[in-house]
Amino acid sequence: MTISRKEFLRRTALFAAGSVLPLGTVSASSGLLRSDEITILYTNDTHARLDPFPKNAKEFAGLGGIARRASLIKRIRDLQKNVLLLDAGDVFHGSTWFEVYGGSVDFKLMTEMNYDAMAIGNHEFDRGPDGFADAAGHAGFPFLAANYIVRNTPMAPFVQRQIVKEFDGFKMGIFGLGIEFDGVIDRSLTGSIRAADPIRNAAQITGYLKNSLQCDYIICLSHLGYHYSDARVDDYDIAHSVDDIDLIIGGHTHTFLDTPTVVQKESGKRVYITQMGHGGVRLGRIDLNNLGVTSDYNLHAQYYTIGEEE
Repeated sequence: MTISRKEFLRRTALFAAGSVLPLGTVSASSGLLRSDEITILYTNDTHARLDPFPKNAKEFAGLGGIARRASLIKRIRDLQKNVLLLDAGDVFHGSTWFEVYGGSVDFKLMTEMNYDAMAIGNHEFDRGPDGFADAAGHAGFPFLAANYIVRNTPMAPFVQRQIVKEFDGFKMGIFGLGIEFDGVIDRSLTGSIRAADPIRNAAQITGYLKNSLQCDYIICLSHLGYHYSDARVDDYDIAHSVDDIDLIIGGHTHTFLDTPTVVQKESGKRVYITQMGHGGVRLGRIDLNNLGVTSDYNLHAQYYTIGEEE
């Protein structure tokens, strides 16, 4: 963080006073589409980057900032009737904002932007279950982790396995997957919470969403990681091993994907995997057309680089 202590305290006073997010400038990779029936917006690994990257940063100089993101999301909502806003985890860790406020300011501002749900990333354990619960009390959206066993812990009131959002009769099931703890999160930070097999739990929850809740489209918010060369479970494994998932919005590996990766299954079904890097410098967008017509929906994907000159 490169801002002065004086400037940090000034901005803190503005947030504490309940100031609304100011509008900023944004630039898009392509034009907005008015005719799409559902627009999915998504972020991942924002890492408490509430301010833009400094002008002298080695990468992403001047990009990002939560005020610009809020402005962009508002513009899209003004043009699109049905908008779903999601995050794939690791809002915690990375700046003075987290060191001082432990994620509560991030969650307050995400609530202002009307986030629908967020996956739990490994850094959400940086202050243990109690620290997460303290911050989560400021969030107006659920946290999703189908493979984390959190009952009888401070995280239990805030964590769900899945949610269902309905747009004009079209039902979208959304569930989360968290990374396995070993080698990633210090066991002293997870308390009595356990991480179960992500593939088995994903199969269970998608079957429930598809067959019991009659969802038309299923999204996995994953903080497993995009693709590994070793035996760790990643988004590719989920796409290949689990039926009925349509879209995986990923995180953890900070992977910048200009277009979603397509996994073609033996059944002929296509699963899309996407991720927007880190630091809040991009907002991902996927538009779905022809809802309710076929199971192979028309999908248009793009991303916005936040803070570039228009």
